Amino acid sequence: MSESGMQYRGMEDFPSTRLFGSGTPMCAGCGGLLVIHQLYDLLGSDTVFINAAGCMTLLSVYPYTPFRGSWLYTAMASAPAGAQGVRDALDILLESDRLRREENLEVVVLTGDGAAYGMGLSATSGALDRGLDFIYLCYDNEGYGNTGQQYSPATPHGAATSTSRGNGGFRGNKKDLFSLWAAHNPPYAATVSASEPLDLARKVEKLRSLRGPRMLLAFSPCPTGWGFEPAQSVMIGNLAVQTGIWPLKEFIGGKVEHTVLPEKRLPVEEYLKRQGRFAHLFASSAGRDIIAELQGAVDRYWEGVR
Repeated sequence: MSESGMQYRGMEDFPSTRLFGSGTPMCAGCGGLLVIHQLYDLLGSDTVFINAAGCMTLLSVYPYTPFRGSWLYTAMASAPAGAQGVRDALDILLESDRLRREENLEVVVLTGDGAAYGMGLSATSGALDRGLDFIYLCYDNEGYGNTGQQYSPATPHGAATSTSRGNGGFRGNKKDLFSLWAAHNPPYAATVSASEPLDLARKVEKLRSLRGPRMLLAFSPCPTGWGFEPAQSVMIGNLAVQTGIWPLKEFIGGKVEHTVLPEKRLPVEEYLKRQGRFAHLFASSAGRDIIAELQGAVDRYWEGVR
C-alpha cells in the first residue's frame, strides 16, 4: 500500500496527460520532463537533440517534435554514435564556410538510464575517448519506464519492478554512472534534479562555457513506475537530496565537488515510504533489514564527503 492507502500495481495506476502543442502523450509528473523543460529554456533553439529510444521518444509524433531546434531519433544504444555523425557534419560545414559560426548548433544526446547505464555504455565510452564535443543528458528514472518499468542497471537495491517482484525487490545494486564518466576524465560531469533548479541552472551555465564531452545525470522521479501521485514528483526529488540518496555534485578539473550539502540528512525511510515500489520493505523484518542496508550505504558515502 502507498502512503495514501492506494494499492500500487504498476503502470496502470496513474493516467497520462498531454503536454506540448503536438498533443504528445506523456505521463503526468514526469521528473525527466521537468529537467528537459529547464534545460531547453537555458539552451534555446540552437540545438540538435539526438534522442535515444526511450520514454522521451514519445515527445515526437511524426512529423512534429516539441523542440524549436532540430531533433534526431536513434536506436537505444546508438545516440553517442549519432551525435558523432551530426557533430562531424556541422564541423565540416563550418570549416568549408557553408555554415556561419552564429548558425552552429549544440549537439545534445537525450537518453534514459537503460541506454546510459547499459545498452549504450560502450558507444558513450568511445565518444568520451574521442573527446566528442557534446552534451549528454540522462534522465534517470531507475528502470525501463517506457516498456513497463523493468529493472535496469540504474535500479536501486530493494526496489520492486515488473521483473523483480520478490519479497526483497531488486537484488542488485545501482551502477555508479557518475564515477564511470569521471574515470574518463571529461571536461565536465554533474548530477542534477529538477527540484533544485538554481543548482541545475548554474551547472548548465558552467558546461556551456566548456567543450568536449559534458554530462548531466538527472534524477527523474517516475510516478507510474515508482508508485506515487504525480503531484508529489518535486517533493520526491527534494527528499532524495535531503536524505542524501541523490548527491548533487560535479566533476570538473579532475576533482569532484558537492554543490548541495544537506544540513541535516533525513532518514532514508522518509524517501522510501512515499513510493509504492518500496512498500514491501516496510511489511517484514527482512524488508527492514534492507532499509537498514540502504541507510548504511548512504551514511558511508557521506562520511567520505568533506
